[in-house]
Amino acid sequence: MNAGKHPIPPLSDEEEAEIQREIADDPDSAEATDEELAQARPFAEALPDLMEGIRRARGRPSLARSKQQISLRLDPEVIEKFKATGKGWQARINEVLKRAKV
Repeated sequence: MNAGKHPIPPLSDEEEAEIQREIADDPDSAEATDEELAQARPFAEALPDLMEGIRRARGRPSLARSKQQISLRLDPEVIEKFKATGKGWQARINEVLKRAKV
């Protein structure tokens, strides 16, 4: 999380008290008892099939011909021009370079 871009102001004592009152009044958010906490198990242990599905589903699917990550220095004007075209600007740079066939 980038705290510099959108800093979250601290809650006032009144706001914190109101939040705590609402939590206490919510019948669906009862605090766990010591007995319930003693019986708690890690998610992966309690629901292994679901956890495996989550693990498999993470990330991008593998490509038949994966791309290679490199570091490339470009003039600021070039980067600004491509970024101004919106999301996918890096893929558009890749397309321009492929068409150049140098």
